[in-house]
Formats: sequence, C-alpha cells, structure tokens
Amino acid sequence: MSVRPPAPAEVVSLLVRGGETVAVAESLTAGLIGAALTTPPGASAAFVGGVISYATELKHRLLGVPADLLEREGAVHPDVAAAMAEGVRLLTGSTYGLAATGVAGPDPQDGKAPGTVHLAVSGPDGRVWHRDPRLAGTREQIRESTVNEAVDLLRGVLEANVGEHSG
Repeated sequence: MSVRPPAPAEVVSLLVRGGETVAVAESLTAGLIGAALTTPPGASAAFVGGVISYATELKHRLLGVPADLLEREGAVHPDVAAAMAEGVRLLTGSTYGLAATGVAGPDPQDGKAPGTVHLAVSGPDGRVWHRDPRLAGTREQIRESTVNEAVDLLRGVLEANVGEHSG
C-alpha cells in the first residue's frame, strides 16, 4: 500500500495554521480516530469532538444519516460514510467532518466482509472526499489500519486545500 504513515501532528498543524477544525464520526473504530487526532500537543485548537455511532440507529438519530439509506444499504456503505461526515460537521460546527464506517470482523455485517471500510471527509463547502480501502488482518489490525487511512485521507484533503478556506 502506498499510504504514507499518518502523522496526526501534521494534520493538527495544518488545521491550526488554516484556523480550521475537525470533528469525527466513528463506527468501527469507536473513538480511535479521535484518540489519534488528540494525541499531539495543541490538538484542542483544532479538534472539536466526535460521535461514536456504533449502533446503526445513532447514525440516523445523531448524525442525520437518512433512514431509508440505512434500510436500503445497511450501515457499511460509502453514502453512509459521507452522510456521517456531513452530519458531524454540521452538528459540531467544525470546518471538516471525518467519518469511518465498516466491518472489523470477525463476522460479516450487512452482507459485507470484514475489511470493508468506507471513509469520508466533508468540507466547509459541502464537498465530500471518499476513500474505500479493502483492509486485511485481525479485527484490531483492521481497526488500526482504518485509523491510519482516515488520518491520511484528512491530511490529503487539508494539503490540497491549504489556504483555500483560511482568512
């Protein structure tokens, strides 16, 4: 895989430099992305908070994921990740929303195999960036890889948008 090792400190620095913030909506990672993003000193200047929406109903009730989408596709779908990202961004008033949904295993969920992961970042203009990696390994390895992929996706979005939304 060509993903550069994630650097939460780099993400926090990019956000702080741009006067921007992020909030997370996590399902399969259950708070691990938020933990990674709050590890660097000074993270409180950029990290607003997060929602752990492990239960499908919370994705609808707290994050505004459409009930018909959840009923039709289940919780593990790219459109669900996008709606979670937008929902947490709007809920918290952050500049960016970062979301992860997927199957860590060991058993399939909603007919999706372990290692099926959908990530999304919602930006200030409503634009959404996706990443849908197919991950392998144990439950913990899939969760750890999901954190790395999510932080890397956010870093890529921030690097591409440096200065675009600041000032």
